[in-house]
Formats: sequence, structure tokens, C-alpha cells
Amino acid sequence: MKIYLAGSMFTTGEQEFNRQIRDALTKLGHEVWLPQEKEPREKTATAIFNKDVEGIDWCEMVVANMDGGDPDSGTSWECGYAFRKKPIITYRTDFRKAGDVADTPFNLMMSESADEVLLLPLASVDEVAKEVSKALTKLAKK
Repeated sequence: MKIYLAGSMFTTGEQEFNRQIRDALTKLGHEVWLPQEKEPREKTATAIFNKDVEGIDWCEMVVANMDGGDPDSGTSWECGYAFRKKPIITYRTDFRKAGDVADTPFNLMMSESADEVLLLPLASVDEVAKEVSKALTKLAKK
């Protein structure tokens, strides 16, 4: 499966977590586009934007991290761009509640637009990758 792995990438910890998730999904047989490692040499806003759009167009599914008080705005845009074009799997390892209304785990526009929502509080990298891979398989059969 060709995956676009969306998520916040502005701290050392976020980038390392993204790399570990990418590595774990690769070990499970998936091909992963990790935006933080695909940035163009020319780091202009236009060049970065175009490269990210290229990655979403390339993939078969978007997998997006919804951790934090509110999902990252860039990640949210990437999911919005993919909506109704590609299946979207969101996952959350954050144990805090961040929903807009009582029955949503985080921003309702993100949880309601996803094909699969994985709530994995404090899950390890391997646990996240295993659950994402199971969801990918399930969606691929649809």
C-alpha cells in the first residue's frame, strides 16, 4: 500500500515519531511518503506545498496523526485535500479528550471525514503501525 503519512513535524520529537511510524509501516510491507523527508531543496512555501500535493496525489491512502489539543492545521488541510479522493485513516495516541462535541474524540471535521478513526492512547510505535496496517487492509478490501 502506498501511504502518505501526515502529521505535525515541527519538533525533534514529532519528526522522530514520524520516522519510527514510517519505519514500522515499511517493515509491514507498505511504501510510505514522509513529507518531512521529501521537502525540496528550495524551501519556499510554494515548493513545499507542491511537493506535499504531489505526495497526496501519489498515495493510495492518507494516514494522519491527530495528536495534540487540536490536530495540526497542515495535516488537517492534507486530509481535506484527500477527502473523497483517497481513503483516510486518522490515529490518535494522545490520551486527552479534544472533541468539539461529546461524541467526537477530536475536531469533528477530522473525525467525521476519516474512513477509519483509531484511538490508541499512549500506544507504542509498533502498536500504532499494527493497527494502521489492519485498517489499511480492511479499507483495501472495500
